[in-house]
Amino acid sequence: MSEKASPVAGSRPTPTGVDRPLAEELTDMLTGRLPGTIGMRILAASAEQVVGELPVQERVLAPNGYLHAASVVALADTACGIGTRLALPADATGFTTVELKTNYLGTARSGVVTATAVRMHGGRRTQIWDATVRDDQGSTIALFRCTQLIFHP
Repeated sequence: MSEKASPVAGSRPTPTGVDRPLAEELTDMLTGRLPGTIGMRILAASAEQVVGELPVQERVLAPNGYLHAASVVALADTACGIGTRLALPADATGFTTVELKTNYLGTARSGVVTATAVRMHGGRRTQIWDATVRDDQGSTIALFRCTQLIFHP
């Protein structure tokens, strides 16, 4: 896969995994942006599935001491967004999230949470991704779905 230029000012190019492992390059791409600031890492990535993790630390907790709901959304949406980038049609110029939904089934106070995002639909104009977020015991704490709108020239 060739490296796609980023037509949006301030956007970063999509890593290719040619020089280093793709997951490592994708994690570096997050640096200095919200995902990197809160400690997300990408563990594995393809155009069909992305796995990312977030350490549960003080900075991602709500005032009640539990994992903040927005932290879960940020992890799941980032994993889905990376998958979308990797699965963009050749003539696409970018994408944006147009809808997302999260069902919370649990929470975490420590450890690491992991999101596994899977592409459910990969059309020319839209992609739909589902992500399951689990705690480090393997219990599902959230189910997430997003729709991505694909931009073309």
